[in-house]
Amino acid sequence: MFKKNLKRIFEFLLLAFIVIQFFRPVKNQAKGISNNDISKLYAVPEEVNTILKTSCYDCHSNNTVYPWYAEIQPAAWWLTNHVNEGKDELNFSEFAAYRIGRQYKKLDKLNKEIEEGEMPLDSYLWIHKNAKLSKQQKLTLTTWANSIRDSIKSNYPADSLIKKKK
Repeated sequence: MFKKNLKRIFEFLLLAFIVIQFFRPVKNQAKGISNNDISKLYAVPEEVNTILKTSCYDCHSNNTVYPWYAEIQPAAWWLTNHVNEGKDELNFSEFAAYRIGRQYKKLDKLNKEIEEGEMPLDSYLWIHKNAKLSKQQKLTLTTWANSIRDSIKSNYPADSLIKKKK
């Protein structure tokens, strides 16, 4: 009786696994560079661009490079959710569309998270070993982000950098 029930449970789980393979999320892969890409608004040196592509863009742009397991459900759903959360937090492909105060705050937060070792996420680094930032890469990235943040601060009044309460 136990073996028969166990076999039915296994068959059901196998069938469910096969069925969910037909429900695939839309992939985060845009054609070309967005008109709102950060590089359209601010200079992005090649060294910084390489760091961003290797360590940030999979979750924080409109162009994710998917690993092999993204073809298997439910892993693809988990990845899609993770990418959507990352883009909601910061999307380099849409950065120029942010209001100036939001740009300033996003750059400030980027610096803090890199300096504190919060980004890239440990879970991302398990598979993407090359995305781990060296001290020099962290310095390069934060120096670049600070220079943009400082230029925003010097070119806009302080009250435009503060979110107004309604």
